[in-house]
Amino acid sequence: MERFASLLEVKTPAQLEAMAREARTLTRRNFGRTMRMFAPLYVSNECVNNCSYCGFSRDNTSIMRVTLTIDQVVKEARHLVDQGFRNILLVAGEHPKFVSNGYLEECIRAIRDFVPTIGIEVGPMEAPEYERMVQAGCEGLVVYQETYDREIYKDMHTAGPKKDFDWRIACPERGYEGGFRRIGIGALFGLSDWRLEALRLAAHLEHLNKHCWKAWFTVAFPRLRPAAGGFQPMTDFPDWALVQTICAFRLVFPEVGIVLSTREPAPLRDALAPLGITSMSAGSHTEPGGYTGAGSDDLHQTVKGRRVDLTERDDKAKAEGQFGIADERSPAEVAAMLSKQGLDAVWKDWDASILSAA
Repeated sequence: MERFASLLEVKTPAQLEAMAREARTLTRRNFGRTMRMFAPLYVSNECVNNCSYCGFSRDNTSIMRVTLTIDQVVKEARHLVDQGFRNILLVAGEHPKFVSNGYLEECIRAIRDFVPTIGIEVGPMEAPEYERMVQAGCEGLVVYQETYDREIYKDMHTAGPKKDFDWRIACPERGYEGGFRRIGIGALFGLSDWRLEALRLAAHLEHLNKHCWKAWFTVAFPRLRPAAGGFQPMTDFPDWALVQTICAFRLVFPEVGIVLSTREPAPLRDALAPLGITSMSAGSHTEPGGYTGAGSDDLHQTVKGRRVDLTERDDKAKAEGQFGIADERSPAEVAAMLSKQGLDAVWKDWDASILSAA
């Protein structure tokens, strides 16, 4: 941790360039020229949490909400498969009524025969619940702490189960106990001082590497993006700081996966791809039904987490996204960019038959 802290100190351009060169070398040594491709599939934007920065926040009572049916989830997943994806992350807001009672397991079972790699990014659960997800065919868990600053966390989360900082921070270990082989953690940059946030994230990763050593971990450094509610970043996290953070994690944790989403603009993603990134999303939508228009027939609003049906129907209305996308290129365009840089877009690198007793 002392070495990691030293890498986050103020650097000259020459020192930052040297870090970038070493990060690139270590990435090629441990991951080759591969770039794992994935897509988020939002199944619901219903939520009972009040999170000041999130478009799904319960306080945003005017936004359109929907929870996709199982058939609609299948339709969205097949669209992503047609684009090349074999790695899909199911994402949902946290609502005990709409996203519970076996719904997620049904989603997983419905797509597992044609999607070999399935992950979830949903509200934290108990270990036995995670075990059911794994048994259904899920093998990846993503849970971001949002901020490791307890006071800011308290200010940002004013209602709902997400208020409990300790419950959330222990989530990766419960997921490990439940059987997930791949676990992603991260912080939402723009809420607290970026150096302290990165240091705490590194400490969390070091802890998990010691106590959950059979799992493979990824880290992410998403920056706040425009979302319903108009929340503005509280702290700065400029491009050079993002580069320094990526390089610091690569130098200290040479085998950790580093994820870069479409939150970032295309030119920056192109520049960051060779420096330590191992997983990228492409062509993403952050609203349920965003890929095919599925679910538009059941749009509604919620007040204090309770459904309110619309009095008038607007054929142009659609469900609200969690945040705005910066890189709107298609998956094929992103793959072509990677190819020009000498990198190989990897659409599938896992199959359940690998662990089959047969």
